[in-house]
Order: sequence, then structure tokens, then C-alpha cells
Amino acid sequence: MSRPPLEVADVVRQYGTAFLARYGPTLSGAQHRALRAIALCRTAALGGHITQCDHCGHEEQAYNSCRHRSCPKCHGAAQAAWLTARERELLETPYCHVVFTLPHDLGPLVFQNPRLLYGLLFHTVTQTLQDIAGDPKHLGAEIGGLAVLHTWGQQLHHHPHLHCVLPAGGLASDGTRWVPCRPHFFLPVRVLSRRFRRLYLAGLEHLYDQGCLTLTGRCRELAEPAPWHQFLTEVRDKEWIVYAKEPLPEPQHVLTYLARYTHRVAISNHRLVALENGQVTFRYKDYQRGHRLRTLTLDAMEFLRRLMLHVPPHGFHRTRHFGFLANRVRQEKLAQCRALLGHAIRLHTREAAVDLKTSGVTGVEPGSVCPVCQHGRLQLVKTLYRQPAVWDLSVPAPGLDTS
Repeated sequence: MSRPPLEVADVVRQYGTAFLARYGPTLSGAQHRALRAIALCRTAALGGHITQCDHCGHEEQAYNSCRHRSCPKCHGAAQAAWLTARERELLETPYCHVVFTLPHDLGPLVFQNPRLLYGLLFHTVTQTLQDIAGDPKHLGAEIGGLAVLHTWGQQLHHHPHLHCVLPAGGLASDGTRWVPCRPHFFLPVRVLSRRFRRLYLAGLEHLYDQGCLTLTGRCRELAEPAPWHQFLTEVRDKEWIVYAKEPLPEPQHVLTYLARYTHRVAISNHRLVALENGQVTFRYKDYQRGHRLRTLTLDAMEFLRRLMLHVPPHGFHRTRHFGFLANRVRQEKLAQCRALLGHAIRLHTREAAVDLKTSGVTGVEPGSVCPVCQHGRLQLVKTLYRQPAVWDLSVPAPGLDTS
């Protein structure tokens, strides 16, 4: 995989010090670590190795990855391995994609309490899906699926939403049959929206009553009961957006579909266009105008500020399984589902394709195919030990106003 001419790391290296001078005291430890990891990734500061082809003698030099989950360069191999594991869990049935979005009004509150309120988002979304799916008026079955948290929009604004991908059906309450959803329809989005709103606001009120919420800055006035209840009333009167796509008819498309959402970070290096005069230009999709590709130019400081909005709390899991795919019951329930659907354990015919993705990402790892002759294998010939960083975060980028 060719390296893009411009990377997020280039922005961090040039303007990271100035950014920390302005915003450093307001950043969490996770955000500080993310900035440092992105800047050091695949540089001499992390060490590396030199490999040589055992057929043609071609040499490749590679530096180590930071493996930070917010780094745009460190997810190809992890994603491929994760998708290989998920391949073993696919069922021969259509799959659905449902998206739950928090209203914009909750943004400042969520940003100040990310661990609590992102966790509440996972809990209420999975509870909503299980409640409505379990209702005999709708599906009347036990469902299971995967939920992935995204916190960004195309322009890097704070936009928390949960992507859920799950089989379009479930286990009957007595466990004796598989209950498929109706053709081209999973669950009613209006009913899902109402239940989601009710459960989330109930959880929010409970956290407030227990004194668990941080209410400072823009949220300071919400510490008083009267403004708090007025705020809840206003949010309750809004429509909460739930979007459901038509079920994917073939399970072989599911892995490709999952790859769009898992292990994704706020912006990829390939979306960057230019870094000039203290400004960053990047591409984005304008969903309101037919998904057209447009460009946006931001001050480098604003670009980094928006980027840091999407660093999750330390140790927080952005991908979770629920229902009959929850970790504690997955193997038993999958075997039950397969028996009811009348098919055996899946043959992993697409693992080779996933492995190709891995080799495309890692490329110069020992044992991989030589990119020049395509016959030999790259063998490790030298280890490169860590070196001091060639850039200094204590020196602001020239010409940049840090006031």
C-alpha cells in the first residue's frame, strides 16, 4: 500500500507544540498520548528493522508502528485479523445496519462525561433493539449483533452515533426455531427512536440525581435543578434520529460492510489534500448534497482540536457485542442458530482475501513476499533500535500564532 504524500502525523509534528501550548491543560491523558503516538508512528523514534529478499537481494527498511487506536496508520493489520475472527461468526442469513444518533444538544454534556455517556449510549441502544425485537408485535425473537461507536462527522465535528450490524432475525423465545424478519424490513425506526430517547433520558436523569455528571464550562448552569429539567424537556421534545438500511441479502457482503465501520478513526491520511501556511485542507462527503466530494480548509490548530475530540477515554471499548453474540454466550448461541438455520459451521473461504489485506498493509514484514521480484521472501537482516525524535515539541512551528 503506497504511502499518501500528506499524513495527519505531518500536521502533529509541525503544529503539535503550538497546539499543546494553547490547549494542553484542557486535554486528557489519553489525548496527550494520542498526539505523541501519532507523531512518533513509523519513525526512527520507535525503532524498526531491515529485511532482504532471499531471491533477488532487494532490501526494505521499515519503522515500527505506534499501534495506537487513534492513529490513521495502525489499523490495517488489526482490522484484517479482527475481520477474520468475525468471519467465523457469520450466519447464512441477511444482515441489517441500524444507526442511532444522539441529538446535537447533548454534545457538550457528552464531551464532558465521555466514559459515562458513551457507555450509556451502548447500554440504551442495545436495550432498545432487544426490547423492540423481543416484542411479539414486531419480531418476537432474541437478537444479537455488533455495535461500534463513532463520534465524528465528515467535517470532524463532535457527532456521537452508534453503528449496529446484526442478523436480520433471531431465536424464538422457546429456542426451537429461527425467526426471520419481514422481507426488506427489520424493525420500525419510529418505535426504535421513541424507546431509545426514553431510555437514554431516564439514564441521564439517574446519573444527574446520583451526582455523577461533570457540569462545568458550557454546562455549568445545568448544575441547578430548574435549568436541568428545562434542558431535559427541550431534548425530549426533539426527534431522535434512528436510521435503518434495508437488510443485506448476502452474508458474503457483510465482512466488507463491517470493514467500513470497525477500527476506523476520525480521518484517514488519504483524505488530506494540503498543509500550507498553517492551514489543513481535506476532503469530505457532503451528504446533504448527494454525497458529493468537497474540500474544507481549517486552521491547523482547529484541525487538531477537532481531531482530539474523537480520542476515546483510556480503556474504553468502542466495539461491543450484545444479545446472542455477547461474549459469554456467543459460542453456544451460534451453534444453536446454525442448527436452526440448517447449515454447518462456515468454511473460511475468504480468509485468504483477508490475509491479502494484511500483507498489503504490513508489506515489508519478515516473511512477506518481495514487492520487487514477487518470488522471494523478505528475511530479517538487521534490527533498528529506537532513536531520539528528529523534531522537538518544545519549539513552536515557525510563523504560527499560538496566542
